[in-house]
Amino acid sequence: MSKSIGMVEFTSISRGIYAVDQMVKTAEVEIVTATTTCPGKYFAIVTGDVASVNNSVEVGEQYAKEYLIDSMVIPSVAPEVFPAIAGGVMPEYMDAVGIVEAFALAPMVVAADSVLKAVNVEPIELRLGNGLGGKSFFTFTGDVAAVTAGIESAKNALMLKGLLVNAEVIPSPSPKVLPSLL
Repeated sequence: MSKSIGMVEFTSISRGIYAVDQMVKTAEVEIVTATTTCPGKYFAIVTGDVASVNNSVEVGEQYAKEYLIDSMVIPSVAPEVFPAIAGGVMPEYMDAVGIVEAFALAPMVVAADSVLKAVNVEPIELRLGNGLGGKSFFTFTGDVAAVTAGIESAKNALMLKGLLVNAEVIPSPSPKVLPSLL
């Protein structure tokens, strides 16, 4: 059974924590992450079956009130999204690296999911807001053609909302730059 994820972003940290408490009390979901982000916001991702996640996100929206920035649900998320959010893994070999940068958090998760579903690439990291001034980025690796196609998929997902900052493909990355990817 595939997992669903829901994301809610708040302008208020205190309201965010309060709303997330209500989200997990009223729906059978697990917290993937619930944390402060730059600049002084709160962001939560929950997972579970589609109905529970939809219910949880609706509750989050209701309790957020005027502090709601954005919310989204991905009904069947690519399983590789979870380790990328958790901090990433450095692959042993990289033919090419893709980096996508966005002005928002939840839409970047949607973009990363679209990449992982569209092409055969391996996620490195999905960083959401911490130490980034409210921005986010997704790094992934694969062969040059797959990474290039993945970049196009992510750009298409982010440009719909005008949230793309930049995206790059690095063919044959130098071993000296690889440690900076995590």
